[in-house]
Amino acid sequence: MTSTPPEPRRSARADRRAAIRRRRLSALGVLLLLTAVAVWAISSAGGSSSSVEASTAPPGKTAEATTGPSTRGAATPGPKLQPIKARASDLARLKLRTIITGNISPKSVAASGSGYVTAQNMMYSHTVTVYGAKSMRLVKTIPDQVNLAKLGYPQYPGLVQGAPVEADFSPDGRYGYVSNYSMYGGNFGPEGQDTCSAGDGTSRSFVYRIDMKSLKIDRAYRVGAVPKVVAVTPNNQYVLVSNWCSWTMSVISVKQGRVLRHVPIGRYPRGISVSPSGKVAYVAMMGGSQLIRVDLKTWRTTPMEVGSGPRALEFAPDGKSIFVSLNAAGRVAKFDTKTHRVRYSPNTGKQPRSLTMSSDGKTLYVVNYESGTVTKLRSRDMQPLQTITACEHPIGITYEPLMKRVWVACYGGSIRVYDDR
Repeated sequence: MTSTPPEPRRSARADRRAAIRRRRLSALGVLLLLTAVAVWAISSAGGSSSSVEASTAPPGKTAEATTGPSTRGAATPGPKLQPIKARASDLARLKLRTIITGNISPKSVAASGSGYVTAQNMMYSHTVTVYGAKSMRLVKTIPDQVNLAKLGYPQYPGLVQGAPVEADFSPDGRYGYVSNYSMYGGNFGPEGQDTCSAGDGTSRSFVYRIDMKSLKIDRAYRVGAVPKVVAVTPNNQYVLVSNWCSWTMSVISVKQGRVLRHVPIGRYPRGISVSPSGKVAYVAMMGGSQLIRVDLKTWRTTPMEVGSGPRALEFAPDGKSIFVSLNAAGRVAKFDTKTHRVRYSPNTGKQPRSLTMSSDGKTLYVVNYESGTVTKLRSRDMQPLQTITACEHPIGITYEPLMKRVWVACYGGSIRVYDDR
């Protein structure tokens, strides 16, 4: 082994100077270490809004931010989120993450795909509430009160109120479109009812457009009586609206900013889903047993039998199938768009209402209104994968693709949020 040659000896004064330098360097090193530790501690305590997951409220508590924007104040720009990595949805399990309460009565929930989830709170609260997809906290409460005269409808002077029912978003998430079950104030006539019928004098209502940057209502479109489901076409050309009491589907041109036509459908149209190609739409005629296929170029309609009380629709990503909740039958059907036949129709619970699909297209989720449950199905063969107790009267559901979560609207006044990763 080779030994290290000894250092040449220094004088005593040199040794003392060296010792002093060593002590100074040691003291400086300790100071730098303490400073680094302090900086780390402060940054850890403060956190980063983009990287630290917000705490969630326990069951029965309102999951609202304790700091941040006022519920009715100016909005902040939409959150910039990237989709989290997760396993295939058919391998994941639903797990309750939080329960959101507050002054809400959600008929539906809808994910913007750009970092927000909205709840439409009907005439019981007269609001749309906006939540952060990641934080699950309230970002803003948007009142449904508008001045229609300032939005191009002078025949309705003064302030009026709506009753937000359902919503959908432009493909880029920039705009939200919200249907209003009925309008209140101004020159509006009889309030809408579920037992209405075409031509009975029920007042026509409006769809609002919400700018998701400012979180303000910036446009309104006069549609039919008691509008229900709203569906934006994948090419952002049209906004389609089912009119429960008019028995029609309104067609709004996004480019022209106006209603182009009202397509006759039949008794009590509700669910709408547009093919991935944007060429056709299917409408659920809940007052019967048919789906109505609508060619979005010729506007020709074709009825097809599917089962009793079709309510909600969801196209498969490949466009070969449509999933249909059959409210009266207690089943969810997988309908082949080529053969026009039902391939599978499993029982899920009493009165299956709204349904939604995972972003990978492998699973389907449906709320069973009278059973108080959520059923998760494998889309390939409609095999039930999981059924969980949610709440009394779950009525709306949406899949949030960025955080891989399922949001469930409970009509009694809460929202359940489930991880599905």
